[in-house]
Amino acid sequence: MLVLPAIDLKGGKCVRLYQGEMGTAKIYSDSPEETALKWQSLGAKMLHVVDLDGAMAGEPRNLGAISRILQAIEIPIELGGGIRDEKIVEDYLQLGVSKVILGTAAYQNREMFRRVCARFPGRIAVGIDAKGGFVAVQGWREVTELQAMDLARELEGAGASHIIYTDIARDGALSGPNLGATAMLAKAVAIPVVLSGGMHSHEDLENAAKLEDKGVRAVILGRSIYEGTIDLAKAVKQVQKEGDAL
Repeated sequence: MLVLPAIDLKGGKCVRLYQGEMGTAKIYSDSPEETALKWQSLGAKMLHVVDLDGAMAGEPRNLGAISRILQAIEIPIELGGGIRDEKIVEDYLQLGVSKVILGTAAYQNREMFRRVCARFPGRIAVGIDAKGGFVAVQGWREVTELQAMDLARELEGAGASHIIYTDIARDGALSGPNLGATAMLAKAVAIPVVLSGGMHSHEDLENAAKLEDKGVRAVILGRSIYEGTIDLAKAVKQVQKEGDAL
């Protein structure tokens, strides 16, 4: 199972939020590129990067920090947050981003999502964020009436490379992941699913790894590795294999 360290960007700094609330931001580093280098040195094969300001604004807001991360490391990154149109997708891929994550745009503009999946096969992922099983968009501020599982099936058919599934209630809470909902969603689709939200301990990681044969191919570690409740180097040795990739 691939271990994906998270780098969340706010004002050019590396932060973590609690349940997506911008007012809860805790700054962990003024230099996201140094953090990226640290996670790479500890064995990460890929990073999960989110432009939090972009997610709120609906357009990129941390391009400088993203560029510095890309210049500093050799491993690929997947990037989400504020990517709402085809031109931004193209610009990020040309910049060197390996995979672009669409969330709100994938929900609001299915035709555009199909188009970019066709233009850039294997490089467009979808972020499905859920509250009580229902899709949340616009930086998690708007909860829709669409079930996460139904959206997952539809966007798989549109050409998504993989799905990042976040239970918002667990995000940044260190309360343990929602393994049941993640496993159900993974069972509903054939493409890889990435578990996000709530990871707290190496026991959580071990339990998440048991879902790999159900299609949960990676796990995102955020606050747990910043607060030290999970040791990234140990986590990599614990569950990550040589050939793991998204």
